[in-house]
Amino acid sequence: MSRKGKSKMQRVCQVCGEHRHSMLHPGALVRPAIVELIKPNVEGWSEDSWICTKDLNRFRHDYVRSLIHNEMGELTSIEDEVLESLSQQEVLSKNPDTEDAPSNLGQRLADRIAEVGGSWSFIIGFGTVLILWVTLNTVFLASRAFDPYPYILLNLFLSCLAAVQAPVIMMSQNRQESRDRQRAIRDYQINLKAELEIRQLHQKMDHLLFVQWERLVELQDEQTETLVEKGTDRSKPS
Repeated sequence: MSRKGKSKMQRVCQVCGEHRHSMLHPGALVRPAIVELIKPNVEGWSEDSWICTKDLNRFRHDYVRSLIHNEMGELTSIEDEVLESLSQQEVLSKNPDTEDAPSNLGQRLADRIAEVGGSWSFIIGFGTVLILWVTLNTVFLASRAFDPYPYILLNLFLSCLAAVQAPVIMMSQNRQESRDRQRAIRDYQINLKAELEIRQLHQKMDHLLFVQWERLVELQDEQTETLVEKGTDRSKPS
Protein backbone atom coordinates (compact mmCIF):
# COMPACT_ATOMS: atom_id res chain seq x y z
CA MET A 1 0.00 0.00 0.00
CA SER A 2 1.32 3.47 -0.90
CA ARG A 3 2.23 6.02 1.73
CA LYS A 4 -0.50 8.35 0.54
CA GLY A 5 -3.19 5.67 0.80
CA LYS A 6 -1.95 4.64 4.25
CA SER A 7 -2.12 8.20 5.60
CA LYS A 8 -5.57 8.58 4.13
CA MET A 9 -6.86 5.52 5.95
CA GLN A 10 -5.52 6.85 9.24
CA ARG A 11 -7.72 9.95 9.05
CA VAL A 12 -10.23 9.90 11.89
CA CYS A 13 -12.03 12.57 13.88
CA GLN A 14 -10.14 13.03 17.11
CA VAL A 15 -13.34 14.08 18.91
CA CYS A 16 -15.88 11.37 18.07
CA GLY A 17 -13.92 8.84 16.00
CA GLU A 18 -15.74 9.55 12.71
CA HIS A 19 -13.66 8.16 9.83
CA ARG A 20 -15.62 9.18 6.69
CA HIS A 21 -13.16 11.20 4.63
CA SER A 22 -15.82 13.45 3.11
CA MET A 23 -16.81 14.74 6.58
CA LEU A 24 -13.31 15.36 7.97
CA HIS A 25 -11.46 18.66 8.15
CA PRO A 26 -7.70 19.06 8.79
CA GLY A 27 -6.76 20.70 12.08
CA ALA A 28 -4.40 23.10 10.30
CA LEU A 29 -7.38 24.82 8.65
CA VAL A 30 -9.39 25.27 11.86
CA ARG A 31 -9.40 28.86 13.04
CA PRO A 32 -7.33 29.67 16.16
CA ALA A 33 -10.42 30.90 18.03
CA ILE A 34 -12.07 27.50 17.51
CA VAL A 35 -8.84 25.68 18.37
CA GLU A 36 -8.83 27.40 21.78
CA LEU A 37 -12.20 25.76 22.48
CA ILE A 38 -11.16 22.36 21.11
CA LYS A 39 -7.89 21.96 23.03
CA PRO A 40 -9.43 21.83 26.57
CA ASN A 41 -11.90 19.17 25.38
CA VAL A 42 -9.66 17.09 23.12
CA GLU A 43 -6.40 15.72 24.45
CA GLY A 44 -3.43 15.86 22.12
CA TRP A 45 -5.01 18.19 19.55
CA SER A 46 -2.58 19.54 16.96
CA GLU A 47 -2.49 20.82 13.40
CA ASP A 48 -2.10 17.21 12.20
CA SER A 49 -5.42 16.20 13.83
CA TRP A 50 -8.74 15.81 12.03
CA ILE A 51 -12.26 16.81 13.06
CA CYS A 52 -15.62 15.92 11.52
CA THR A 53 -18.17 18.47 10.29
CA LYS A 54 -20.64 17.77 13.10
CA ASP A 55 -18.13 18.37 15.90
CA LEU A 56 -16.63 21.37 14.10
CA ASN A 57 -20.08 22.97 13.81
CA ARG A 58 -20.67 22.28 17.52
CA PHE A 59 -17.48 24.10 18.51
CA ARG A 60 -18.33 26.92 16.10
CA HIS A 61 -21.74 27.19 17.79
CA ASP A 62 -20.07 27.41 21.21
CA TYR A 63 -17.65 30.04 19.93
CA VAL A 64 -20.40 32.24 18.48
CA ARG A 65 -22.44 31.87 21.69
CA SER A 66 -19.49 32.99 23.81
CA LEU A 67 -18.83 35.86 21.38
CA ILE A 68 -22.39 37.16 21.65
CA HIS A 69 -22.41 36.65 25.41
CA ASN A 70 -19.22 38.68 25.85
CA GLU A 71 -20.46 41.54 23.67
CA MET A 72 -24.18 41.64 24.55
CA GLY A 73 -24.49 39.93 27.92
CA GLU A 74 -27.16 37.35 28.65
CA LEU A 75 -28.61 35.75 25.53
CA THR A 76 -32.34 36.04 24.87
CA SER A 77 -34.59 33.71 22.91
CA ILE A 78 -34.00 35.93 19.86
CA GLU A 79 -30.23 35.36 19.92
CA ASP A 80 -30.78 31.65 20.65
CA GLU A 81 -32.89 31.37 17.51
CA VAL A 82 -30.13 33.02 15.49
CA LEU A 83 -27.54 30.60 16.89
CA GLU A 84 -29.78 27.65 16.11
CA SER A 85 -30.24 28.91 12.57
CA LEU A 86 -26.45 29.25 12.20
CA SER A 87 -25.76 25.75 13.48
CA GLN A 88 -28.51 24.17 11.36
CA GLN A 89 -27.70 26.38 8.34
CA GLU A 90 -31.35 27.41 8.07
CA VAL A 91 -32.82 30.54 6.48
CA LEU A 92 -34.28 33.13 8.87
CA SER A 93 -36.03 35.35 6.34
CA LYS A 94 -39.65 34.51 5.65
CA ASN A 95 -42.49 35.86 3.53
CA PRO A 96 -44.23 38.47 5.75
CA ASP A 97 -47.58 37.89 4.04
CA THR A 98 -47.42 34.21 4.99
CA GLU A 99 -45.95 34.74 8.45
CA ASP A 100 -48.36 37.51 9.47
CA ALA A 101 -51.59 36.00 8.14
CA PRO A 102 -54.67 36.57 10.40
CA SER A 103 -55.48 33.58 12.54
CA ASN A 104 -59.23 33.96 13.08
CA LEU A 105 -62.39 35.52 11.67
CA GLY A 106 -62.42 38.49 14.10
CA GLN A 107 -58.92 39.55 13.11
CA ARG A 108 -59.68 39.25 9.41
CA LEU A 109 -62.90 41.24 9.87
CA ALA A 110 -61.11 43.99 11.81
CA ASP A 111 -58.44 44.27 9.11
CA ARG A 112 -61.07 44.41 6.38
CA ILE A 113 -63.14 47.09 8.13
CA ALA A 114 -60.04 49.20 8.77
CA GLU A 115 -59.00 48.79 5.14
CA VAL A 116 -62.40 49.86 3.82
CA GLY A 117 -62.90 52.64 6.38
CA GLY A 118 -59.55 54.22 5.53
CA SER A 119 -60.09 54.39 1.78
CA TRP A 120 -61.30 57.15 -0.53
CA SER A 121 -64.07 54.87 -1.74
CA PHE A 122 -65.58 54.79 1.75
CA ILE A 123 -65.22 58.57 2.18
CA ILE A 124 -66.85 59.34 -1.17
CA GLY A 125 -69.61 56.76 -0.70
CA PHE A 126 -70.38 57.88 2.86
CA GLY A 127 -70.38 61.54 1.78
CA THR A 128 -72.83 60.71 -1.00
CA VAL A 129 -75.18 58.98 1.48
CA LEU A 130 -75.11 62.03 3.78
CA ILE A 131 -75.90 64.41 0.90
CA LEU A 132 -78.80 62.21 -0.26
CA TRP A 133 -80.12 61.92 3.31
CA VAL A 134 -80.08 65.68 3.86
CA THR A 135 -81.51 66.46 0.41
CA LEU A 136 -84.28 63.89 0.77
CA ASN A 137 -85.42 65.16 4.17
CA THR A 138 -85.04 68.84 3.29
CA VAL A 139 -86.33 69.12 -0.30
CA PHE A 140 -88.30 66.09 -1.45
CA LEU A 141 -89.89 65.18 1.87
CA ALA A 142 -90.00 68.63 3.45
CA SER A 143 -93.61 68.35 4.66
CA ARG A 144 -93.40 64.73 5.87
CA ALA A 145 -89.70 64.07 6.37
CA PHE A 146 -88.81 60.99 8.42
CA ASP A 147 -85.74 62.82 9.83
CA PRO A 148 -86.33 66.57 9.71
CA TYR A 149 -83.72 69.19 10.52
CA PRO A 150 -81.52 69.00 12.68
CA TYR A 151 -81.47 65.31 11.57
CA ILE A 152 -81.54 63.61 14.96
CA LEU A 153 -81.80 60.11 13.45
CA LEU A 154 -78.76 60.74 11.22
CA ASN A 155 -76.74 61.91 14.23
CA LEU A 156 -77.74 58.72 16.07
CA PHE A 157 -76.56 56.54 13.18
CA LEU A 158 -73.30 58.48 12.91
CA SER A 159 -72.65 58.16 16.64
CA CYS A 160 -73.31 54.41 16.56
CA LEU A 161 -71.06 54.00 13.54
CA ALA A 162 -68.23 55.94 15.21
CA ALA A 163 -68.66 53.97 18.45
CA VAL A 164 -68.29 50.66 16.59
CA GLN A 165 -65.74 51.69 13.99
CA ALA A 166 -63.23 53.28 16.38
CA PRO A 167 -62.53 50.12 18.48
CA VAL A 168 -62.38 47.99 15.33
CA ILE A 169 -59.80 50.31 13.78
CA MET A 170 -57.83 50.29 17.05
CA MET A 171 -57.86 46.47 16.97
CA SER A 172 -56.45 46.55 13.46
CA GLN A 173 -53.79 49.09 14.48
CA ASN A 174 -52.75 46.89 17.40
CA ARG A 175 -52.39 43.96 15.02
CA GLN A 176 -50.34 46.12 12.66
CA GLU A 177 -48.07 47.18 15.53
CA SER A 178 -47.62 43.53 16.46
CA ARG A 179 -46.71 42.66 12.87
CA ASP A 180 -44.26 45.57 12.70
CA ARG A 181 -42.69 44.44 15.96
CA GLN A 182 -42.27 40.89 14.65
CA ARG A 183 -40.75 42.18 11.43
CA ALA A 184 -38.34 44.39 13.39
CA ILE A 185 -37.27 41.37 15.46
CA ARG A 186 -36.84 39.34 12.27
CA ASP A 187 -34.75 42.11 10.70
CA TYR A 188 -32.59 42.25 13.82
CA GLN A 189 -32.07 38.49 13.72
CA ILE A 190 -31.15 38.55 10.03
CA ASN A 191 -28.72 41.44 10.56
CA LEU A 192 -27.15 39.70 13.56
CA LYS A 193 -26.77 36.43 11.63
CA ALA A 194 -25.27 38.24 8.65
CA GLU A 195 -22.82 40.09 10.91
CA LEU A 196 -21.73 36.87 12.62
CA GLU A 197 -21.33 35.02 9.34
CA ILE A 198 -19.31 37.88 7.83
CA ARG A 199 -17.10 37.97 10.91
CA GLN A 200 -16.54 34.22 10.72
CA LEU A 201 -15.81 34.50 7.00
CA HIS A 202 -13.17 37.16 7.64
CA GLN A 203 -11.57 34.97 10.29
CA LYS A 204 -11.56 31.99 7.94
CA MET A 205 -9.99 34.01 5.13
CA ASP A 206 -7.33 35.47 7.42
CA HIS A 207 -6.49 32.02 8.78
CA LEU A 208 -6.34 30.44 5.31
CA LEU A 209 -4.08 33.22 4.05
CA PHE A 210 -1.82 32.76 7.07
CA VAL A 211 -1.63 28.99 6.54
CA GLN A 212 -0.91 29.43 2.82
CA TRP A 213 1.77 31.99 3.63
CA GLU A 214 3.43 29.57 6.07
CA ARG A 215 3.40 26.81 3.46
CA LEU A 216 4.85 29.11 0.82
CA VAL A 217 7.65 30.07 3.22
CA GLU A 218 8.33 26.38 3.95
CA LEU A 219 8.44 25.57 0.23
CA GLN A 220 10.77 28.49 -0.39
CA ASP A 221 13.09 27.32 2.38
CA GLU A 222 13.08 23.78 0.99
CA GLN A 223 13.86 25.04 -2.51
CA THR A 224 16.64 27.23 -1.15
CA GLU A 225 18.15 24.29 0.73
CA THR A 226 17.90 22.11 -2.39
CA LEU A 227 19.66 24.72 -4.51
CA VAL A 228 22.37 25.15 -1.89
CA GLU A 229 22.92 21.37 -1.73
CA LYS A 230 23.12 21.13 -5.53
CA GLY A 231 25.57 24.02 -5.61
CA THR A 232 27.67 22.35 -2.93
CA ASP A 233 27.72 19.05 -4.84
CA ARG A 234 28.80 20.76 -8.04
CA SER A 235 31.56 22.64 -6.30
CA LYS A 236 33.14 19.43 -4.95
CA PRO A 237 36.14 18.24 -6.99
CA SER A 238 35.55 15.10 -8.97
